[in-house]
Amino acid sequence: MLETREDFMNLEGGCSCGSIRYRLTATPLIVHACHCRDCQRITGSGFVINVWIEKEFVESNGAVPKSFMLKGGTGKDHEAFFCGKCGTYLWSRYDLAPGDALFVRAGTLDRPDALTPDVHIFTRSKLPWIELPQGVRAFETAYAIDQVWSAESKERLRRQTAASRATDADALR
Repeated sequence: MLETREDFMNLEGGCSCGSIRYRLTATPLIVHACHCRDCQRITGSGFVINVWIEKEFVESNGAVPKSFMLKGGTGKDHEAFFCGKCGTYLWSRYDLAPGDALFVRAGTLDRPDALTPDVHIFTRSKLPWIELPQGVRAFETAYAIDQVWSAESKERLRRQTAASRATDADALR
């Protein structure tokens, strides 16, 4: 487990072949264990651990990830990014999520054990043999950010969406 804020800012990861490497330069906004059918299908697993973090705090080097568009369970677009050489699925961008954020696949971290999920989501489609830890926050579908996120994460999101709106307004002038 990570002990300090600085530990979060030193998390690194990459694809299986090493063509793409990345570093997280800030703490995640939140960490999800998502049990939706889309995540099960795209990962070939029972769930995925997603690190929700602003795109600006994911420094990538090496090859540029390729991407493809999917329709998520909500009907909204979901862009999946992967290594074009080995196919490792690195992160996603969801149209439904506010702000300019990525959902980094924790399994691609060099130290995936460094993070634990803050919440489990879409548990209505959780595989029956998966038992959630006692007392963990879990939601049958999504949740209200205001009711779950820390004050710090909500403020970061507020600042980012305000900056994005200002940039969009400038572009219209």
